[in-house]
Amino acid sequence: MAFSPAMLEARPSLIGLTREELGKALVEKGLPERQVKMRVQQIWHWLYIRGVSDFDDMKNVSKDLRELLHAHFTIQRPEIVEEQISNDGTRKWLLRFPPRGAGRPVEIETVYIPEDGRGTLCVSSQVGCTLTCDFCHTGTQRLVRNLTAEEIVSQLLLARDRLGDFPDRDTPQGAIVPSEGRKITNMVMMGMGEPLYNFDHVKTAMLIASDGDGLSLSKRRITLSTSGVVPEIVRIGEETGVMLAISLHAVRDDLRDLLVPINKKYPLKDLIAACKAYPGLSNARRITFEYVMLKGVNDSLVDARDLVKLLKGIPAKINLIPFNPWPGSRYECSDWETIEAFADFINQAGYASPIRTPRGRDILAACGQLKSESERMKKTDRLAFEAMMIANHGED
Repeated sequence: MAFSPAMLEARPSLIGLTREELGKALVEKGLPERQVKMRVQQIWHWLYIRGVSDFDDMKNVSKDLRELLHAHFTIQRPEIVEEQISNDGTRKWLLRFPPRGAGRPVEIETVYIPEDGRGTLCVSSQVGCTLTCDFCHTGTQRLVRNLTAEEIVSQLLLARDRLGDFPDRDTPQGAIVPSEGRKITNMVMMGMGEPLYNFDHVKTAMLIASDGDGLSLSKRRITLSTSGVVPEIVRIGEETGVMLAISLHAVRDDLRDLLVPINKKYPLKDLIAACKAYPGLSNARRITFEYVMLKGVNDSLVDARDLVKLLKGIPAKINLIPFNPWPGSRYECSDWETIEAFADFINQAGYASPIRTPRGRDILAACGQLKSESERMKKTDRLAFEAMMIANHGED
């Protein structure tokens, strides 16, 4: 059966649909109702356990159904515009998605961080960001649009493809890579964008990622990071059961208004109240508070003391993030001695406060450095930045 380019371009993707949506889509294209449950389960298996990206690889699906799928749908991955691998093993992919409606193609970045026997995939939820956090490179890129559930899930599928994290196509149909054999063990919604401003698509994507009959990531290994969209915090916990991280960075409203401007709408007292109400909160399900260390801005022992007071009564872990520089930023990273003293104070108060090791700085893949190709610096600017990094930190 031949398909015109226009037909192929217009095909919707089956990736990112719920089981109910997948069944409805198949029936609308002619699949008999009596076959829906079986066919949905077959397709779900091939998409999310086997990781196929071509309908012809669905070996136990009839030829007639495969032709129907080819005619009306796609399961293609996004285009890889660029893949960079850091000296420390971190990988960053610049991905391009096709136009939606009358829009244009868009680009986002996804990062994989291997460390100590686990691998974390940092996933984007928006093209650009609606927030303008003062220390964040992504925040300097205007919001273009939300990503769909398909585009969010596709980041995970593509990363597993590139890392060899799906069963080999020639292994028996029932073979599944065991959980301890996975390269991607954790998923964090900490890439480009504010996930809770794209609630429905992010929710669907996380539920697909945690589906036990598919991608099968534990909900305790999926973390959503928000800058503080207070009305949606409890709701996302109730509807997904994933772990929560708060992009905090300041313990006073006046400073947080500057660093994280959403604080003007949802101040600290409201944010902390929402955290205390997060479903399932316990010592086994702590909230992670992310705190970027900015020299002379938020790194004093007075700040550490006030941070401990602010989080009193909340089962919490405090991730201290050395500021990752980017071209044009006006902040500096706190001195290492200052960061260690800050961490020691918090530890003595009873909170775990690991200092996050900067990963992927040499490819602008570290926390706060993501920005899509259309908004990235020119080559000459990048070379100057890399020279600065070598001068400041050495070639290793």
